[in-house]
Amino acid sequence: MKLTQISVFLENRKGRLYEVCRLLGQHGISIRALNIAEATDFGVLRMVVDKPDAAKQVLHDGGFVASQTEVIVVEVSDQPGGLADVLHLLNQDDLNVEYMYAFVEKRTDKALVVFRFEDTEKAQRVLTAHHISVVHQADLASL
Repeated sequence: MKLTQISVFLENRKGRLYEVCRLLGQHGISIRALNIAEATDFGVLRMVVDKPDAAKQVLHDGGFVASQTEVIVVEVSDQPGGLADVLHLLNQDDLNVEYMYAFVEKRTDKALVVFRFEDTEKAQRVLTAHHISVVHQADLASL
């Protein structure tokens, strides 16, 4: 149920994002979702990729500082209020969302939301108990 997210620390300068994407592309690694949080001098690029272990190694070999984090990707009804419904259930079970980002996948009418939780194990139990669909690492190849 958990997926591995790759976080890359980037200097805030021209071409750094391109270098990461070029490097991953050269090694046949597909980015399925990404988010960039920026500050004045640096940014954090967070990505869900189809081959997280290979991505981390390729980035390290390319001179980037990269780490892995556990996240959960949840299917959410792609309609007004769909995300609010899931957040309501999480709130009822006292789960804190540290950050999130989303993407729309092409096979169904669902949006996919990447969640980073304060307590990933509890989040898994709550999502399962409420029959909320979660994407598995193996599912990323078909997106």
